[in-house]
Amino acid sequence: SGGTRGPCIGHVSPEAAEGGPIAIVEDGDIIKIDISKRKLHLNLTDDEIIERLEKWKKPEKGLKGILKRYSQLVSSADKGAVYY
Repeated sequence: SGGTRGPCIGHVSPEAAEGGPIAIVEDGDIIKIDISKRKLHLNLTDDEIIERLEKWKKPEKGLKGILKRYSQLVSSADKGAVYY
């Protein structure tokens, strides 16, 4: 996977699904990674971010059956993905 060499950014849940700034990242956007501060910075102006956030719509899950039930009852990854 390549995850054993160099920096790897992987934990962005649930921000993208909830409409946080990572949800509006588009192909070609520049993202600054500051490892020492543990920060990601999307290189957009405040106006561009506001415009994209205003246009953003939460995607429909489209899940059925047990996957739908599981998605409704499980906590997010940052809380341990516990099934209630």
